[in-house]
Amino acid sequence: MLNKLFRRETPVMALPERVRREIELSQDRSEILIGWLQLGVVLTFGILYLLAPDPRLGSLGNKAACFDQELMLPLELSIPIPPGFALEPWAIGIYLALTVIRLIWASRARLPGWSLFMSIVFDVALLMVLIWSFHLKYCQPASFYLKAPTMLYVFIFIALRALRFDFRWVLLAGLMAAAGWGALILYVINVDPTDTMITKNYVDYLTSNSILLGAEFDKIVSILVVTLILAVALRRAYGLLVRAVAEQTAAQDLSRFFAPEVAARIKGADQAITAGSGELREAAVLNLDLRGFTKLAETLPPDRVMGLLAAYQSLMVPVIQKHGGSIDKFLGDGIMATFGASTPSDTYAADALRACSEALEVAAAWRRDCQAKGEACPEVNAAVATGRILFGAVGDETRLEYTVIGDAVNLSAKLEKHNKDLGVRGLCNAAAYKAALSQGFTPKGPTPERSSAAVQGVSHPVELVILAR
Repeated sequence: MLNKLFRRETPVMALPERVRREIELSQDRSEILIGWLQLGVVLTFGILYLLAPDPRLGSLGNKAACFDQELMLPLELSIPIPPGFALEPWAIGIYLALTVIRLIWASRARLPGWSLFMSIVFDVALLMVLIWSFHLKYCQPASFYLKAPTMLYVFIFIALRALRFDFRWVLLAGLMAAAGWGALILYVINVDPTDTMITKNYVDYLTSNSILLGAEFDKIVSILVVTLILAVALRRAYGLLVRAVAEQTAAQDLSRFFAPEVAARIKGADQAITAGSGELREAAVLNLDLRGFTKLAETLPPDRVMGLLAAYQSLMVPVIQKHGGSIDKFLGDGIMATFGASTPSDTYAADALRACSEALEVAAAWRRDCQAKGEACPEVNAAVATGRILFGAVGDETRLEYTVIGDAVNLSAKLEKHNKDLGVRGLCNAAAYKAALSQGFTPKGPTPERSSAAVQGVSHPVELVILAR
């Protein structure tokens, strides 16, 4: 029954490796946080110990085993303590050293399971030793320590384990704390065979060093119930953590297959995206292509062909994104990008021409570098067109794709091919150039040439602006 109750909803080993790594990294960061919190707890213990008055000081300031301030005589306890000896600083000092070691270890490497187990053992053992020592420090019967409010620190040590999102460690901490408190109760009952200190009178319990077994039982029940609630909550939260990490990893992968703007749109959609939904935009479309790449690819080994494509795309994509462009798709050796489609923009035309100009400059430098190395490298063509486009999702319930539709999309593709007919590297239609100038675009060098030409696939002559020869 318990095994079924606490079974993880999504076993870590069934997850993809990259998701497991993310979960493990999250737990490693949690261990570092736990280490810092433990350090804070032990420093708090140390400060409280230094500030608390010590009743074991005699009239001359010498520390005796225990001293009666009224009779001015040493007291005898069930466990004799050598003069000058105090257990608390030893316990706190050892735990401080172990906490620092654990924190450094967690910062540099993944903690093994046995170290997590021992950490919980030391947490609970430290607290129980400190609570047990109170009756010695304050010169009282052993039952005195059962009323110490320091017992509440048990819940801090249990809660610390919840930061790792693993209910097993919470259960371990809670069970050990309950067992530790039970051991302290048994010690009180058995330390003096002539007096178990047990009472059934609640007033007597509150006003003396007597113990009420029902009250101590309530403390153990509270520890166990809090532990159980935290464990059940963590068992549920762990499933949420796994799903969150999986979705975050998927979203990161999604951003590699889609433009960041499109990925953000998908992740932030209030409702499920369906085919047929779209929006009209004034936008610019940029098409880039490697001239003569198909013939060149037939003469090169496959790895060289893919390496050439990867080098070309790694140069062009950052330039497009730098100027606010969104990659719509890779068409073999072609790249289609939009400006102002996925996200409305008041400078879509100017951004597109800036991206086009810089892309051609980068491509020319890349080609010169390749030629200097004696490597084949095609020339890059570019074309920009502007107009009203429809941006939306197409496909069906099983496969959707964001895309752009409109005359500007088709014209940009045709102008890119027309570069070869004119023997130039960059073109745009006159409307795109006019819009870019009005939006702040300033061409480099002399004023670009203008011409009117028949473009294949367009029914009427197109007013063109030559951006680069």
